[in-house]
Amino acid sequence: MSMDYTLIRSRRRTLALAVTREAQVVVRAPLRCPQRQIDAFVESRRAWLEAALARQKERLAAHPPLTEAETEDLRRRAKAYIPGRVSVWAQRMGLQPSAVKITSARTRFGSCSGKNSLCFSLYLMQYPPEAIDAVVVHELCHMRHRNHSPAFYAEVARWLPDYREREKLLKQ
Repeated sequence: MSMDYTLIRSRRRTLALAVTREAQVVVRAPLRCPQRQIDAFVESRRAWLEAALARQKERLAAHPPLTEAETEDLRRRAKAYIPGRVSVWAQRMGLQPSAVKITSARTRFGSCSGKNSLCFSLYLMQYPPEAIDAVVVHELCHMRHRNHSPAFYAEVARWLPDYREREKLLKQ
């Protein structure tokens, strides 16, 4: 039995396989790659694919996609809460971010630009306050250390000694 997938051809050199957030299989292939080679590639990775699809379907069942109204509610709550937490921590740490923005990023909770503008995902509002503060402190520390070096993590630990426990809350 063949597996259903979406095929995307481009000027790449190799075949690649991915399972999307929506539990769909996507195959990326070079422009001239024969269909039989693509099918053989997918078949050779069937066990991995079935396991990945099962995990993603389980994740979707546990965390169904939000409605537009739920997303807007998270955005409103994030705009009301997160800038205040940034202000509290920035003052404690003696820092001054140039801006604080709320985004709809799904793959990262926060970021710090080279100009010290901080962005936070509205999806942070689905986590406890301790976890949100961990992301806020993490991004503020990037204003002093632009990397994830030992010095960066020492700075984070200086402000939040329980940072690792707080970070675990974000993985649940």
